[in-house]
Amino acid sequence: MRRILIFLLAAIVLGEIYTFLAVRTLTKTRWIQWAYVLISLAIIGYIIYSFTQFDRSKGQTRQSMFAMGLILLTVLPKMIIAFFLLGEDIFRVGGGIIRAFAGTKQETFLVERRKFVTQIALGIAAIPFLSLIYGMTKGKYNYKVIKKTLYYPDLPENFDGFTLTHISDIHSGSFDDAGEIAHAIDMINEQKSDVVLFTGDIVNNHADEMMPWIETFNKIETPEFGKFSVLGNHDYGEYLQWNSWQEKEQNFKAIKNLHPQIGFKLLLNENVKLEKDGQAIHLVGVENWGHNFKKAGDLKLASQGLDHKDFKILMSHDPSHWEYEVKNHPDNYHLTLSGHTHGLQFGIEIPGFLKWSPVQYVYKQWAGLYENLGRNLYVNRGFGFHAYSGRTGIWPEITVLELKKAKKLCNFRKMLYLYYISEKLSF
Repeated sequence: MRRILIFLLAAIVLGEIYTFLAVRTLTKTRWIQWAYVLISLAIIGYIIYSFTQFDRSKGQTRQSMFAMGLILLTVLPKMIIAFFLLGEDIFRVGGGIIRAFAGTKQETFLVERRKFVTQIALGIAAIPFLSLIYGMTKGKYNYKVIKKTLYYPDLPENFDGFTLTHISDIHSGSFDDAGEIAHAIDMINEQKSDVVLFTGDIVNNHADEMMPWIETFNKIETPEFGKFSVLGNHDYGEYLQWNSWQEKEQNFKAIKNLHPQIGFKLLLNENVKLEKDGQAIHLVGVENWGHNFKKAGDLKLASQGLDHKDFKILMSHDPSHWEYEVKNHPDNYHLTLSGHTHGLQFGIEIPGFLKWSPVQYVYKQWAGLYENLGRNLYVNRGFGFHAYSGRTGIWPEITVLELKKAKKLCNFRKMLYLYYISEKLSF
């Protein structure tokens, strides 16, 4: 960790130095150079001030999120500028050394080349700069409805065509635009799904964060099979400094009570049966279980009364649960719904071509649909936002999944599936 911090500090310092050199290369006007220096100092001062005001008893605030946005807005483009200009310096020094040994004359176009490289660096740095500005103003509410159809050979026939709407990571304490949230709720209702499922993080830390939004989220219509939810890591108050254990428990109780206030049945390591014309599928809801976070989820307890033959949809906030416990579990959880990662709220997604975010170096499954031996995981990109008050390239998501009964599997997948089931039956 210490080495990482030293590396980041060095990168930030280089970014500041080279960006100033870039400004000086492009203009010799002194007042413009001084204006750049004063603006940079003002931003750095505001960031330092914001973090000195951080109160661990309150947690993340709009001020601290704005400060985090400013860090990304200034540091990332400047690091890109430093990368190009430092590379040009290395190339120039190396070339100079070679020419010195070779006894050839120095080039006369170094100044022109420096200016050209500076223009290229500024042009490229403008892309993340403008993208981050969009993410902080519009992108965080740029809701997308993503629809997928999933096929299962053992889906009960009466549930062929069953649809579910999945949202995750509301983080109500971050909201600052009631109109945009109301529009997103309308988008949820427009899907007309059979069930609505929410996979945790209703607040950032405090139950009070949700109080201004109770009426808005109560407008999520209750479909035929109901609305169900589970807890996420932020719902436990683990990231705050509390005056007492009793205060923390009181907040946790209040957070759990938020769910029925907006019409959701909170599943706390338990399961419910959804019946249709004599057939059933089962919702299994666990408390948070994360490989690097709180492990309150108890899959065995949540699955009491069920066996491997029952068709099961598991709601588990953190996708690492699927990786470490669920995907090869003998009880065969057909579909797992998660959230948690937010896709880091920053990345690039071009459907069918490219999907990248720095979060993929931490989580194997971080956004979208994943499959293992006929079992699926869907990781929702999140409804809200946290830490960084914006979204760049990874947009807030409302997921709609349709379950279909597979008519047939390809021979290879069918062989794998039947072998897997027979092994678990014999076990």
